[in-house]
Amino acid sequence: MNIKQQPKQWRLIDTGIRPAAENFAINRAILEAHQQGESPHTLRFLGFRPSALIGFHQDVEQELNTDYIREHGIDIQRRLTGGGAIYFDEQQFGWELYLNRQILGGQDMASIAERICNTIASAMQSLGINAMFRPRNDIEVDGRKISGTGGFFDGDSFLYQGTVLVDFDVERMMRVLRIPAAKINDKAIADARQRTTTFREILEDKTPPLNDIKSSIADAVSREFEVTMEQAQELNDVELGIYQEALSEIDSDDWVYQHNRPYDESSMLESMYKSPGGLLKSCVMIDRDHDRLKQVWISGDFFIKPRRLVTDLEAALRNTRLSELRSNIEAFFRDYPSELLMLSADDFIQVIQMAIDSAEDR
Repeated sequence: MNIKQQPKQWRLIDTGIRPAAENFAINRAILEAHQQGESPHTLRFLGFRPSALIGFHQDVEQELNTDYIREHGIDIQRRLTGGGAIYFDEQQFGWELYLNRQILGGQDMASIAERICNTIASAMQSLGINAMFRPRNDIEVDGRKISGTGGFFDGDSFLYQGTVLVDFDVERMMRVLRIPAAKINDKAIADARQRTTTFREILEDKTPPLNDIKSSIADAVSREFEVTMEQAQELNDVELGIYQEALSEIDSDDWVYQHNRPYDESSMLESMYKSPGGLLKSCVMIDRDHDRLKQVWISGDFFIKPRRLVTDLEAALRNTRLSELRSNIEAFFRDYPSELLMLSADDFIQVIQMAIDSAEDR
């Protein structure tokens, strides 16, 4: 029997510190059960064992220093959503909201991000942190990031998630990401520290216990949406069934390495383009004799729905005439139901054309 949604009462659940694969399997379980009407509106807190996490559309080998990661026993996992590569461990925690469209009304994604980020920022303010929303989806303190967020619609359900930096090992993060060793020096580490901040740096020995920070966030969400929170200790039976199935898929190399592309640097043309919706990267192979795009790989730090859109676009562009690239991409997006967060067909045209044009520099 479907759960009767109680608009004024939401579930609060803390799933503790877990391996990344388990966290993402729970992520999928709650979202799918919510779509089926089998999960209540939920605020979830979660923690990670040391993990290198890439966005759904990213390539492991392009984004991560896998030798360092394996040497230090760090998990590698692919998120269910877009975004960039990050390092996560027990010094940070995550929060997630599972809601439906009706609760959010007719707001667009930018307005939703502002509303939720302001809510989380108010929780931090109550603890002595001068946190503010920074478009498009960050929470900052005096220009320094203390929380990154993102979300997407899946049918009538909506997932919005973010992080809280209680403490953070910047040097380890830089070594986890694929940054040349020569560039990981004192100045680079200092620069990276200047871009982020933490509860520990701001409040020092007055940093509140983790549970107090979580309670403050739960209280802020309750006030903003005028609801009460009911604590739950575990997933319900429907969610547990979905969780077990999802874990068998996510806890595998097939899932983690699904977007890795073959490396033949002599025939690859690459480009990067910073769009309003995030960083896009493309890698192309060209048949120069016939002026065709043989293959394209697209990756980056962006949010789209459905997740397989990029895979379908790559397939649609195989053996495209270079002169027809724009019209083919425009036709693809015209006929493909999708939700793009501050992205457009022109952004994909731009990044692919930049890679093609780079051939002239060789």
